[in-house]
Amino acid sequence: MWGVLLKRLVQAVATMVIAVLVVFLALRILPVNPVMARFGQHAVPEKIELEMERMGWNKPVWQQALAFGNQLLHGDLGESFARPGERISVRLGEALSATLELTLAAMLIAVPLGIFVGTVAAIWRNSWPDWISMAVALLGVSVPVFFLAICLILAFPSMPTGLRKPPGTPDFHTGFYFFESLVTGNFRMAVVCGRHLALPALALSTIPLAVISRVTRNAMLEVLDADYLRTARAKGAGILRVIARHAMPNASLSVLNIVGFQLGVLLSGAILTEKVFNWPGLGNYVVDGIRDYDYAVVQACALVTAGIFVVLNLTLDILFLLLDPRLREGRQS
Repeated sequence: MWGVLLKRLVQAVATMVIAVLVVFLALRILPVNPVMARFGQHAVPEKIELEMERMGWNKPVWQQALAFGNQLLHGDLGESFARPGERISVRLGEALSATLELTLAAMLIAVPLGIFVGTVAAIWRNSWPDWISMAVALLGVSVPVFFLAICLILAFPSMPTGLRKPPGTPDFHTGFYFFESLVTGNFRMAVVCGRHLALPALALSTIPLAVISRVTRNAMLEVLDADYLRTARAKGAGILRVIARHAMPNASLSVLNIVGFQLGVLLSGAILTEKVFNWPGLGNYVVDGIRDYDYAVVQACALVTAGIFVVLNLTLDILFLLLDPRLREGRQS
C-alpha cells in the first residue's frame, strides 16, 4: 500500500510541476502586452519601459521562469501588476478562505440532501417519489446559477448581500467567519454571518445537490439489485437495515468520487455566484484580475486552482485505498 501511495504522490508532484509550466508559458505567449493593455496605446514609452522593468517582463523567458520558480519555492506568488505593492499571497489567502467557507456551507446542504434524495429515488424506483426527485434534480442542473441567485435576492430582499460580515465588525482569527463564530460560541455573530452566507450557499448548492442525487440513485440501484441484498431481505432484514449496513457502504465509493469532484469545482471559484452576490472569493478575485489585465493575479489563481484539484485527487485516491481492500489488492498484485 505504501508503494501505491508513493506512486500517487510522485504523480501529484509531477502534475503540479507541469501545471506551473503550462500556466507560466501560457501567459507569456499571449499577444497582448499586460502593460500596454493597462495603460493603453497612447501611454508614454518611457513609462511602459519602467513598468516592464519593475514587473520583470523585459527579461528573457528563462530568467523569468527561474525567478518565478524561486518565488514559488518561498511561498511568494508575486506582486499585483494593477496595484503595485499589494502582495498577491495576502489577498489570495483572504479570497480563498471566503470561497472555502462558501463551498463548505454549500456542500453541507448538497451532500446530505443529495444522498437522501438519491436513496429515496432508488428505493421507490419508477414511482412518484422517484419521478419527483429526478425532476427536481434535473431542474437543479438546468436552471442557471446566476438566474437562481437573482431570484433568491428578489425573493428575500431583507437578507444581506455583498459582504461576509457587517462593516466595522472585529476581524476573526481565521478566514471562516461563520464557522469560527460557531466554534467559539459566539452564536450572535454566527447568526449575523450566517445571514450573509445563506443565500450564496443555497444558490451554489443546487448543482452539486442535483448531481449527487443522480449519482447516488444510480449507485444504489446497482447495489440493490445484487444477490446478497435480496438474500438479506429474504432472511427478514428490514429495508432500513439493508440500506444502512449493506447498500450504502457499497455505493459510497461512487458517491465519494462525485462529491470530491464537485468540491474541487466549487473551490476553484464559484464565479457566477460570487459575482452576483459580490462575495469576495476566488472567483470574484480572478474576474477582477482579468478585467484589470492583472496577469500576476490570473497566474496565481490558475495555479491555486490546479493545486486544489491535484490535492483533492490525491486525497480521493488515498480514501479509496483505505475504504476498498479490493483496490489495494488489485494494485499491489
